[in-house]
Amino acid sequence: MAEQLVLQQLEDGILTLTLNRPDKANALNPPMMRQLTAAMSEAASNERARVVIVTGAGKAFCAGGDIGGKPEKKKDLSPEEAAAAAERRANRPADTLVNRIKWLRDNMETTRILYEMPKPTIAMVNGASASVGLALAGACDFRVASSKAVFVTSFIKAGLSGDYGASYFLTRLLGSAKARELMYLSEKVSADEALRIGMVTKVSAPEELYADTMALANKLAAAPPITLQLMKQNMNAAVSASLSEQLDQEATNMVLSSLTDDHREAIKAFIEKREPVFTGK
Repeated sequence: MAEQLVLQQLEDGILTLTLNRPDKANALNPPMMRQLTAAMSEAASNERARVVIVTGAGKAFCAGGDIGGKPEKKKDLSPEEAAAAAERRANRPADTLVNRIKWLRDNMETTRILYEMPKPTIAMVNGASASVGLALAGACDFRVASSKAVFVTSFIKAGLSGDYGASYFLTRLLGSAKARELMYLSEKVSADEALRIGMVTKVSAPEELYADTMALANKLAAAPPITLQLMKQNMNAAVSASLSEQLDQEATNMVLSSLTDDHREAIKAFIEKREPVFTGK
């Protein structure tokens, strides 16, 4: 049985995806990359999950990509793991430049799926967040960070230009000048500094991080899901749309949201002076 490198827990409409390589600071290796992309795809289409939280096991959020080598070459494998590794090697495409680019691009679908997911997403940043970890956090709608969290791009220290949308998300969160500073210089950003520059939504004491994240998640889970989906479409489109295109998008989604049962429930609850109960219809 394959090692569970991405743990999933669904409770009260909140799905938590936990990167599970705590001994490696949750650095992504090829098996984790595959499992993470699959988990993101499942989360996006899971109608029971109204909110998705991404976090890391242990003391780190995600230390980026694991550049230490392939795990099957560094440890004894079970017969099942050895057979799976042999099958992957047998089916592996030729080691060409084109195939290397395609392999990486396919794995990078993780952050596209996360960014475009039709539901709110929260990064619960419990510790160090570097390179790919920073991109994963940036792809989420919200970032709640422990006061002990540290952010760093790290790519240039490894002689690499960056992937998983790090340049895209940093530029849109912070602006081009600050994003270039963080990418080129790779200086560490504390949780408090991340809050000051708008990289994170909230900074919590380590012992309050989970509770603060769940409070936000529960608030989002109680909101009308179709409305949130349409609102997220608007917000993502606003990054690059012209005003005319954005007005078209807003007009369409405004009418669509007005036709939902949840909109009618919101109006009824307002008149009756009670809290609405949204069903996602």
